[in-house]
Amino acid sequence: MAHSITRILAFAALAALIFGGLAVAPAAAASGGAGNVYTQTNAASGNAIVAFSRSASGTLTWTGTYSTGGLGTGAGLGSQGAVTVSDDGSWLYAVNAGSNDISIFAIDGDGLSLTDRVASGGTQPISVTAHHGLVYVLNAGTRTISGFSSHAGTLLPMAGSTRSLLGSGPAQIQFAPSGNALVVTDKATRTIETFVVAGGIAGTPTSFPSSGSTPFGFAFGLREELFVSEAAGAPGGLSAASSYQLAANGALTTVTASAPTTQAAACWLVVTGNGRYAFTANAASDSISSFAIDQDGSLTLVPAQAAHSAAAHTTDLALSRNSQFLYALDGGTMTISAFHVTADGHLMRLDSAAVPSGAAGLASR
Repeated sequence: MAHSITRILAFAALAALIFGGLAVAPAAAASGGAGNVYTQTNAASGNAIVAFSRSASGTLTWTGTYSTGGLGTGAGLGSQGAVTVSDDGSWLYAVNAGSNDISIFAIDGDGLSLTDRVASGGTQPISVTAHHGLVYVLNAGTRTISGFSSHAGTLLPMAGSTRSLLGSGPAQIQFAPSGNALVVTDKATRTIETFVVAGGIAGTPTSFPSSGSTPFGFAFGLREELFVSEAAGAPGGLSAASSYQLAANGALTTVTASAPTTQAAACWLVVTGNGRYAFTANAASDSISSFAIDQDGSLTLVPAQAAHSAAAHTTDLALSRNSQFLYALDGGTMTISAFHVTADGHLMRLDSAAVPSGAAGLASR
C-alpha cells in the first residue's frame, strides 16, 4: 500500500510539473469535447496514461493523468500501437513494457478508470490491438503474440493463442478490419507476418518479404489493403511506403512497391477512415508525408512534407475517429501536434499540447 501511495504522489508531482500544477483528477471544465487523445508516459518508475479532450475544432485540453499500475521502460519502444482504443470507444488498452503486462481502462467521457492489469504472455510488450472483444499483444522480448478475451473490463488469456514470431525486431501488431487475420511487422528481418484468426485464436504465422527495408508502422484501408511504412525502404538511405492486398488465407500481394517519401525514417503510418489518404511520420526529417490512395490500393506521394517542424522527431501518429484531425507525438519538442486534414490530403496546423519527456504511443477516439 505504501508503494502505491508513493507512486500516486509521484504521478501527481509529474502532472503538476508538466501541466502547470493541475491535479491528476479529470478536469470537469474539459467535458463535452468531441473526442479524446491518449498517450502514455512510459516512465520506468511507473507508467501512466496522459489523456486529452478533443474539441470540435480539433484542439486538445489535458484532462487527467492515470496510473496503469505497471512500469514503462524510460526509453523509446520502437513500435506503433502502444496504446489503442476498442472498436466501440469504450475501452483503452496500454502496454507496460517494463513490467511485462497490459492495462485496460474504462473510458467515461473525458475520464479513465483502471479496471484490470494482466501479464502479457511474454516479455517487453510494445504493441496491442483490439477487435470486437478480442485483444492481442506483441511481446518484443520473447518475440511472441498472445491473445485475450475482453469482458466487462477484464482481460482473460486465451489458451492456445500464444504464437512465436518467425522474424525479429517486431514493431506492430494489428487486426485486419474483418478480424480474420493479424499482421506483425519485423524490422530486423525485413519481413511481414500474417496470422489467420479462427474462433479468436491466431494460427501459425506465414512470413512475407517486405518490399523495402525496415517495415515499421502500418494501417489498413477499406478493402483489406495493408499500407506499411519503411524506415529505410528507398534508395539513398531515405524512406518509403508500400501497399499490399491481404487475402482471406493471409497471403500478401504487393500493389505499390516502396513509393519514396523523399524523407528520412518513415516509421509510423495511419490511413484516413475513407481510405483515401495515408500519412507517414518521418522521424529523421521532422516531417509528415501524405500519400493519395487509389481504388486499387496504389500509393501516390502528394506533398512530401505535408507538415514540418524543426526538432519535432515525431514518434507516432493518430487520426480522430472522423479523420478530420491528425495528431503527431513529437518526442523532440515534447508535444502532441494537431492538424486539420483537408479534403485533398494536406494538413493545416492547429495548437499543440504538452506531454512528458519519453511519452510513447498515441491513440484517438
